[in-house]
Amino acid sequence: MALWRAYQRALTIHPWKVQVLTAGSLMGLGDIISQQLVEKRGLRGHQTGRTLTMVSLGCGFVGPVVGGWYRVLDRLLPRTTKADALKKMLLDQGCFAPCFLGCFLPLVGALNGLSAQDNWAKLRRVSRAGGRWVGRCPVCRSPLELLPVLEGTPSLLAVVST
Repeated sequence: MALWRAYQRALTIHPWKVQVLTAGSLMGLGDIISQQLVEKRGLRGHQTGRTLTMVSLGCGFVGPVVGGWYRVLDRLLPRTTKADALKKMLLDQGCFAPCFLGCFLPLVGALNGLSAQDNWAKLRRVSRAGGRWVGRCPVCRSPLELLPVLEGTPSLLAVVST
């Protein structure tokens, strides 16, 4: 409990820094869990560069962009009624998510060495799926199927094609 209170205090004093570090930490931890528990790579097979890439994406892109977006939403709709929550969700999923993914996916692809043509083909494939996903990453709200694209590892969750 004391750790949670310290986190909340730090979040109040330095919201931007804490959000950025939290996003980076959670994305790094997610990659470690993926490599160790899902892919069963073991400590010797762990790809440290991949984990550092995910931490960098969290700190340098996801944290600032998503944190900034939620600030914008809170300014646009400052009240906390159920109707406002629904409006925020509709704006988030209808406006922000497509734009975010349109930036995030090419960035991840470029960091993984995909050519511009391969990136474009992946984006077209995703858009043809109609945006329906098996699941979403709770940190960056991205489709889970697209997050483990580092090193071309097979994903556990696939785009629902119907």
